[in-house]
Amino acid sequence: MKIHREFEQGSIDWFQARAGKVTASEMSNLVTPLAKVKTGDGPKTYLIEKLAEVWTGSPIDGFSSWSTEQGQFLEEAARPAFTLETGLDVEQVGFIESDDGKAGCSPDGILTGKEIGLEIKCPGVVNHIRYLIDGKLPVDYVAQVQASIFITGFSKWMFFSFRRKMPPLVLTVERDEAYQQAISDALCEFSERFDANMKRLCEINGGPPKRITVPKKQPSPEPGFDVMP
Repeated sequence: MKIHREFEQGSIDWFQARAGKVTASEMSNLVTPLAKVKTGDGPKTYLIEKLAEVWTGSPIDGFSSWSTEQGQFLEEAARPAFTLETGLDVEQVGFIESDDGKAGCSPDGILTGKEIGLEIKCPGVVNHIRYLIDGKLPVDYVAQVQASIFITGFSKWMFFSFRRKMPPLVLTVERDEAYQQAISDALCEFSERFDANMKRLCEINGGPPKRITVPKKQPSPEPGFDVMP
């Protein structure tokens, strides 16, 4: 795996790093909570979205940077609460790529000195109570957590549901080998289809997408100095 610590989640570099890659948060597009590889229109639509990301060099319409910012804001309160609850320190990273560079994840942290990742959720009160009563990883996040384990190669992941003025839910999720195999199969199939369709898209458009380089803004001169023409 390759860990990117040089940029923050939600930044332009983060968007570019994840463009065209299957991400852990989107793995539910390819694998069901019961470790079955999905078929049909759902995976096809996801494939097209990933092709569009590569072609345009930007996230697809509908990806809410506002939602990302809100999640980061809530996580800033939840992260120290996790440390207070567990005694475990957390390192923040930007993005983690798989060895082949075709998948990645944006964990809410990596436990300092340990090969264990962290997923933080700050749900509404109804869902938080539901999580507390069930006492297990919510089904909506099974694919995301197992995909994060797959991408990093870690053996376990921690899940932390946090809401102010309520007890938190702290879980340790172990690596599920059956689910890991389903992810591997889904990624292999997705990669083959992605490469074939990207080739076809290049043929239709007369070549690969052209990247436009935007020059960096030059710093303004210091007051009192003339700028030579």
